[in-house]
Amino acid sequence: MTKQELFNQIKKKQSFLCVGLDTDLNKIPEYLLDTDDPIYEFNKAIINATAKYCIAYKPNLAFYESAGLEGWLAFEKTVAYIKQRYPEMFLIADAKRGDIGNTSEMYARAFFDKLRMDAVTVAPYMGEDSVRPFLKKDKWVILLALTSNKGSTDFQLTEDANGEALFEKVLKTSQQWASDEEMMYVIGATQDKLFERVRKIAPNHFLLVPGIGAQGGNLEAVCKVGMNKSCGLLVNSSRAIIYADSSDNFANTAAKEAEKIQLEMANMLNKYL
Repeated sequence: MTKQELFNQIKKKQSFLCVGLDTDLNKIPEYLLDTDDPIYEFNKAIINATAKYCIAYKPNLAFYESAGLEGWLAFEKTVAYIKQRYPEMFLIADAKRGDIGNTSEMYARAFFDKLRMDAVTVAPYMGEDSVRPFLKKDKWVILLALTSNKGSTDFQLTEDANGEALFEKVLKTSQQWASDEEMMYVIGATQDKLFERVRKIAPNHFLLVPGIGAQGGNLEAVCKVGMNKSCGLLVNSSRAIIYADSSDNFANTAAKEAEKIQLEMANMLNKYL
């Protein structure tokens, strides 16, 4: 999916919502545990309930890998279902990969060639040769730059003698590897006070923004400083949508939560785009 195609979907749906499929067997409704594939059945219900309100899905690989082979098969089935039923969706493998070149090449083959994902999250710590194998035609690297977790201050905000933070160096250096048609950045919603510094360096890139909802990020604060002429934001919400209700009515509740966010996003597009 190209940058323009992604923006077209945002305009069409009046939404830049990405639903995180962080499916935990300990949190899904109990009745699903009696089905042949609880993870897949939960995902399918969430997807059908939220598809009209979002433009992207982001399965977090850790949740599937933790369930062993059955989890990986459920992940594959989930991706295939979205591709078949909702082909317009932007699909992100939240894998946070990044290793020496030949290893990264194998990861890229797995997510892009085998699974046909649109994007994969990548850790930049090992530098250009660990990222470049993911740069494929019509595919996206989403590079970790400034995250929402408490430990982000340990490295990402450390500054050199010139006052440049590490996250700023990541943003600047990585733009030598790929354009804003191939690369996005992960910028946590709770870092809204730093969004101006991000946009100063990367004014035209799309940003994947986790942290709205359960982690306490503020959507309007993010949009006010983070939105650009192509919207430039994919805002992720996981727990606040998929675990809003643990009863048999979980899918309907998820739909209502997703719609609530979509309506707020439509307002933000009208206000800041």
